[in-house]
Amino acid sequence: MKTKHMYKAYLKPGKEESLKRFHPWVFSGAIARIEGQPEEGDIIEVYTAQNEFIAKGHCQIGSIAIRVLSFRQDEKIDRDFWRRKLQAAYDMRRNLHIGGNPANDTYRLVHGEGDNLPGLVVDIYGRTAVMQAHSPGMHVDRMEIADALADVMGDTIDSIYYKSESTLPYKADLYPENGFLKGSNTDNVATEYGLKFHIDWLKGQKTGFFVDQRENRALLERYAHGRTILNMFCYTGGFSVYAMRGGARLVHSVDSSAKAIDLTNKNIALNFPDDTRHTAYAEDAFKYLDRMENGFYDLIVLDPPAFAKHRDALRNALQGYRKLNAKAFEKIKPGGLLFTFSCSQAVDKDHFRTAIFTAAATTGRNVRILHQLTQPADHPVNIYHPEGEYLKGLVLYVE
Repeated sequence: MKTKHMYKAYLKPGKEESLKRFHPWVFSGAIARIEGQPEEGDIIEVYTAQNEFIAKGHCQIGSIAIRVLSFRQDEKIDRDFWRRKLQAAYDMRRNLHIGGNPANDTYRLVHGEGDNLPGLVVDIYGRTAVMQAHSPGMHVDRMEIADALADVMGDTIDSIYYKSESTLPYKADLYPENGFLKGSNTDNVATEYGLKFHIDWLKGQKTGFFVDQRENRALLERYAHGRTILNMFCYTGGFSVYAMRGGARLVHSVDSSAKAIDLTNKNIALNFPDDTRHTAYAEDAFKYLDRMENGFYDLIVLDPPAFAKHRDALRNALQGYRKLNAKAFEKIKPGGLLFTFSCSQAVDKDHFRTAIFTAAATTGRNVRILHQLTQPADHPVNIYHPEGEYLKGLVLYVE
């Protein structure tokens, strides 16, 4: 096994400024030279052009060349390091009373840069932790991380599932396999605010569930009573289940994926067996919006997948948001509520609001902002890494 910390990257003059402000990424363009030949995922120390140590982290191929794990030269990246970082993440959630009780055993334990662990995501579903690597370094260190996670979580979990087949850069040639690193668990039902959900960590998107919309689903429940609701891009039907509990008159769930519709129906049946208020449709969003009757729905949820994965797709993404929201503004009943979201990191709050403003203006409807929504406290944003604020949402009143 290779000795860690044997590699050094030297920055071009002046390129250490963002690191002095504790930003956790080193871009490839900032590096003047690298000493040694590190492989993806190796630990590399970062020095300024004046040969001063500034940070250390995982190296990788791509525009983000190094993801910083520590700004201290004497801090070893070992099992103790992972345990300390995971303990800090766990303590923060406990401090905020997130998770850890039978009515709410679904939460995010590690949110990458937001928990000073760039490239790592860990979601807790009941007694299973689902771990996901978004960087080669986290993949390489996965067993050490899993051991540390088992130490920190103790008997609150009995299995750790690794799900990184679709999240690691394909250029890395890492061939990750999804599977249990510790234990095994076939009970895939987790509870969120007293509602039960089947979590598809084997084949589902993300880690199997969109934990980040928890507080926004709870908000929708408060407004659902007596309304006719459309949940567009429903995936597992989270918003639909909350709407049902909130006393909605009727709920329609729409997703282009038949598998998602199947999962939505299962989640509705789990909480509201034989309830005739809900119907799900496997159909393209735009086609459905085109054919739906004007004024039929008085609450619409638009929670599309990321329209822009990268900055260069921004223009098309904003066009997509405008088109989608304009349709909803056109069709929603007067006095209706629109819950509209973007989970694209490349689309910032201002871009998103401008797209929604433009959509409203083209339809001429009178629209007021009631709430500005973001991700919940278990998806914290590192103050030195504002890019971590990826979820944007607005609740709009449409006259």
